[in-house]
Amino acid sequence: MDARTLLASAARLRPRGTAAFCGPRRLTYPDLLGQAARLADDLESAGARPGDRVAALFANCHLYLACYAAALERGLVLLPINLKQSPSETRAILEHAGARVLVGDPALVRSLAPAAPATAPEGWAAAPLQEGAPTRREEAPAGAAHLYYTSGTTARPKGVILTRENLAAHVEMTIAELSFSARDVWLHAAPMFHLADAWAILTVTAVAGTHVFLPRFDAAEAFDLIDSTQVTVTNLVPVMLQDLLAEAERRSRGLPSLRLLLSGGAPIAPRTVARVAAILGCEYVQTYGLTETSPFLTFSILDEAARRLPPAEQARLRARTGRAARGVELRVVRPSGSGAFEDVPADDAAVGEVVVRGATVTPGYWRDEAATREAFRGGWFHTGDLGTIDGHGSLNLVDRAKDVVITGGETVYSTEVEHVLCEHAAVREAAVFGVPDERWGEAVRAAVVPREPGAVPVEDLIAFCRERIAHYKCPRAIDLVGALPRTGSGKVDKKALREPFWRGRTRRIN
Repeated sequence: MDARTLLASAARLRPRGTAAFCGPRRLTYPDLLGQAARLADDLESAGARPGDRVAALFANCHLYLACYAAALERGLVLLPINLKQSPSETRAILEHAGARVLVGDPALVRSLAPAAPATAPEGWAAAPLQEGAPTRREEAPAGAAHLYYTSGTTARPKGVILTRENLAAHVEMTIAELSFSARDVWLHAAPMFHLADAWAILTVTAVAGTHVFLPRFDAAEAFDLIDSTQVTVTNLVPVMLQDLLAEAERRSRGLPSLRLLLSGGAPIAPRTVARVAAILGCEYVQTYGLTETSPFLTFSILDEAARRLPPAEQARLRARTGRAARGVELRVVRPSGSGAFEDVPADDAAVGEVVVRGATVTPGYWRDEAATREAFRGGWFHTGDLGTIDGHGSLNLVDRAKDVVITGGETVYSTEVEHVLCEHAAVREAAVFGVPDERWGEAVRAAVVPREPGAVPVEDLIAFCRERIAHYKCPRAIDLVGALPRTGSGKVDKKALREPFWRGRTRRIN
């Protein structure tokens, strides 16, 4: 499969019929192919040449799909820009990437590139970013197609290189694992600048499916759009999923066109999985992956034997991180001395770091050889995620290595505590993190979003935890908040939660 020609192939396979719903617009695949060709011409007119980084600033829309296709077809390295970043953050990324051209929404482009055209008849503006720069161009790695900058939760963002081979392997894997076909209708609800959704641009196009675009997530709008366009599958970050469930409950009806709902980026409670089946009436699959892995590594897809289990047990298994996807080699390891590592016992109890390799794994970080060497120790990509694995090869994440709380010498995995808090009927979301403590070194603290304001006293939540897990794991304090801070991809930003407590201190975890 050649990722460069996916849109052209879709236009041949499906020359008629609506391929994209974008607001009032209805477009065929030949329409999208024509837009991609014109956008590619504008990029070249602005100075982009094969291997150059081209930054994109779009909200979710059909033009973003055309931009992804144009960059692939012309051999450009697309650099999707997080719309939630500040201008200074964006400029730092553009400079580090050595971006040659900026394309996107005209107003957004003009705010960063004064040389942008004054008019934008096609709906986009393309402007050079390095006027007067030396003609020598910094070479991109062979086959590079995308450059995604991580959210930078611990340090400055790193540029993740994905190649055409990475993308093609991921397309083939997701088609097989998730049974995509031309009958599928995908809702682009998560931001298209992030791989939470961007992978589906290619997979859905590869099968000549239908694209539906939601510029900004709103549960009522998403519900109506799924209903009116007969969406069959989508991926929602956890906060979107909770909002959609609440909207369906408010309307007292499900969404019969949906066959599959994916979610990842945070743990999910089995109770929520059961609500997806009961309220929305579709299958749920938990996903796990990273930008560095294109993104998916695992799926919580049940085998035939598991589908015969009682509903409560099925919900528990669907809430796990799941088994490795086709083509992904995955291990859970711990240090064994002299820089080597060994597999932890497959008992679903021993905790180790998740390491992977396969055709979907990045070749490395842009202009950061030290970070690349560190990530690929021993020939495996080290995810920084901690988990357990059972005898069936099913992974269950317990924490990010940087989010583990060490209190009084005891190790607390934040995911375990979050699961318990979310079992409480009054809790919508929870995030657990460590704060400095004079006596214990660190203390467990939680931020909780209640389903209704003032629905539950903090003391009741702490007591609820103490009835279910060891006391040292329980939050010593809980903050009731209206919403949790999030990164551009929709993940909970625990750095933002910890920072006020750790400011001015040096954190050490032994």
